[in-house]
Amino acid sequence: MAKKPRPPKLLTGGNPQIAKADGDAPVRAFIAAMPGWKHDVGRRLDRLIVRTVPDVRKAVRWNTPFYGVEGRGWFLGFHCLTTYVKVAFFRGTALDPLPPVASKQKLVRYLHIREDEPWDESRLTSWIRQAADLPGENLF
Repeated sequence: MAKKPRPPKLLTGGNPQIAKADGDAPVRAFIAAMPGWKHDVGRRLDRLIVRTVPDVRKAVRWNTPFYGVEGRGWFLGFHCLTTYVKVAFFRGTALDPLPPVASKQKLVRYLHIREDEPWDESRLTSWIRQAADLPGENLF
C-alpha cells in the first residue's frame, strides 16, 4: 500500500512550504495547503488572475506563487502572513491608483487581504490587468 503524501509544512504565518517549480500544479498545491480562510483567498485570487490574464504563466518561487506573462517576466505574487494574505505587485508604483501598501523595494506595492474585510474585485482586476501589461521581473 502506497503511503499518503504528507501535507506541506506551514512556515511562519501559515505560509505553505512548496518546492520551487513551474506550472499550475505547484501553485495548486500551495493554495490547497493555505490554512483556514486563507485557502479561499488563494483560490479566489488564482481564479481572478486566470480570468483576467488567460495566458498567465505560473510558478512557485521562495514559497510564493508567482504569476507572469511569457517573455515579460513575473508581475504578481502572494504570501500568507499571520493576519493577512500579502499580494505583491512587482511594478506596483506604475499602477493607477496605487495599491495601498508601500514596500522597502522601490517599485513594489502591496495589497493586504484580511479575513473579514471585503475586496474591491473591480479594482483588483484593474491592477492585475495593468500589472500584466507592464514589463515584469525575472526573479530566478
